[in-house]
Amino acid sequence: MTKDLTQLEILTELQPVAEQNLNRHLALAKDWHPHDYIPWDEGRNFAALGGQDWAPEQSKLSEVAKVAMITNLLTEDNLPSYHREIAENFSQDGAWGTWVGRWTAEENRHGIAIRDYLVVTRGVDPVALEQARMIHMTNGVSAPDNWGGFMESVTYVTFQELATRVSHRNTGRVCDDPIADRMLQRIAADENLHMIFYRNMCGAGLDLAPDQAMLAITKILTHFIMPGAGMPNFRRNGVLMAKHGIYDLRQHLEDVVAPVLKQWNIFERNDFGPRGEQAREELGVFIEKLEQDVLKFEEQRDRMFAREAAKAAALQPA
Repeated sequence: MTKDLTQLEILTELQPVAEQNLNRHLALAKDWHPHDYIPWDEGRNFAALGGQDWAPEQSKLSEVAKVAMITNLLTEDNLPSYHREIAENFSQDGAWGTWVGRWTAEENRHGIAIRDYLVVTRGVDPVALEQARMIHMTNGVSAPDNWGGFMESVTYVTFQELATRVSHRNTGRVCDDPIADRMLQRIAADENLHMIFYRNMCGAGLDLAPDQAMLAITKILTHFIMPGAGMPNFRRNGVLMAKHGIYDLRQHLEDVVAPVLKQWNIFERNDFGPRGEQAREELGVFIEKLEQDVLKFEEQRDRMFAREAAKAAALQPA
């Protein structure tokens, strides 16, 4: 049985790949400035400075758009926790340290832009938003007890960055505001570049230590949770977002999980040992169940929409 590589051995072996992908990222990343995406002329003072405090009728966003924007923003707000987790499982040296710092700086722009947009346009209650931020950031986020190490961390962020990209992109579409859509497209483009870095590093990890990487991929995907899972009202808001196609099971499977597994050639590889083969079989069974769950969810969603349509029709005057 091949001996597992230590975290230090993995990081050392993959250091040249990290440097190559860091340079690739820096060559492709475009500088942008959050203030360029905010309609400042819509802003006005709140009561503390002699203006008017927020009221629900001031918002131009639908209920779905509000929920999605708040969920996406609170997810971005927990950046200090994400930085800690990644820094602890990567390295502060060389290309690793440069990447962690650069990634953190780029991610920070996302929360700045979304919050400025929501406050200036009065899209959501800023007091409730701040209360939720305080709760979510105080709780922070950390990996589950049985997660840890480079392989599991880089696997998780690969899928998480892609999932966040999908959520931002679809949120922009439901805002019914070209300014919000443009801003979230810009943020989603960042998330895509981040995903590519992590996907490439995880792919290199697969080539270096196939069984270790395969075990990590199976563990992460069979227990996947979004990074905002601990925020207030996450479950209720997640259901609403899934119902309206911002992030649902089909998107998770077809837009996030399947493309990455295909990129890594997971189900065609022939370099796994017994542990890797067993983990791949477990993942295959999980994917089949996920496909069935997608159909069940969509059937339930269709029935729910039909009931809502029938109820609305019944309330219409004859």
